[in-house]
Amino acid sequence: MAYPVIKGEGPIMASLTELLADPFFEVIEISWINDPAVRAEAKALLGSSGVTVKYGAQPRLLTQGLDLNSLDSAARERAVADMKAGIDEAVSLGITDFALLSGPYPGADHAAAAMDALTASLHEVCAYATDHGIKVALEVFDRAIDKKCLIGPADSALEIAERVKASHPTFGLLVDLSHIPLLGESPAQALQPIKDHVVHIHIGNAYLADPSDPAYGDLHPRFGYPGGANDVPELVAFLEELFAIDYLKIDGSTRAAVSFELKPVGNENPRTLIANGQRKLVEAWSRVTA
Repeated sequence: MAYPVIKGEGPIMASLTELLADPFFEVIEISWINDPAVRAEAKALLGSSGVTVKYGAQPRLLTQGLDLNSLDSAARERAVADMKAGIDEAVSLGITDFALLSGPYPGADHAAAAMDALTASLHEVCAYATDHGIKVALEVFDRAIDKKCLIGPADSALEIAERVKASHPTFGLLVDLSHIPLLGESPAQALQPIKDHVVHIHIGNAYLADPSDPAYGDLHPRFGYPGGANDVPELVAFLEELFAIDYLKIDGSTRAAVSFELKPVGNENPRTLIANGQRKLVEAWSRVTA
């Protein structure tokens, strides 16, 4: 998000080099890299960094309009096939964690059928992933504001986790602080029902005040963005809930992944944006652990 390369092209190596040189970070998420030569270069750089690497397939799905819960079987299979291609790419990069998202919410009349379609897709993707040593996580998105995904409110996230984990126990959920205000949920409402299924966390901001603002929706503006939904108090509340569900532990005995999603608005500088996020997290963390 800080260096958007969501279509598999752009300043991939420059952004990776800058981020991997920052000792604040122990985990990095990357997405698809179209050029095999750049992919090989990225693999070498990532391998020398000592940083845990995770693969985000969300951009593959979103930019191509792919839908894992489509009621059109051909469209659904195209999405599944692309996720398998993404898993192949993750394997080639030495990555073992793979994240994706559900397709659009089709309305209440078709929600049950879409849930069945998503379940079928995830069973197929997870089976393929397991055969390649990959764990799959589904990110929870908003239902009505921006991405308008099937998963979704906490009850939908719980349902899909229970369905898929019955056959694929390494499957889990990725919860994003940025999406909680978009869903109209509190941290407890978003996390408590699915506490046994959370495997990755994103932290970031969202903006809902004015639809004409360039940050409106699920665009991850910086913490402190005027009118934004999340800043240090909301980050403190979210971290406290992560401790309450034992995703994080004060004594450090569990080191679970917590990632930033921060995207420049207009001409904002990515490096400044990242430093802002780091300062905000340090401040919030000091309030939680004090």
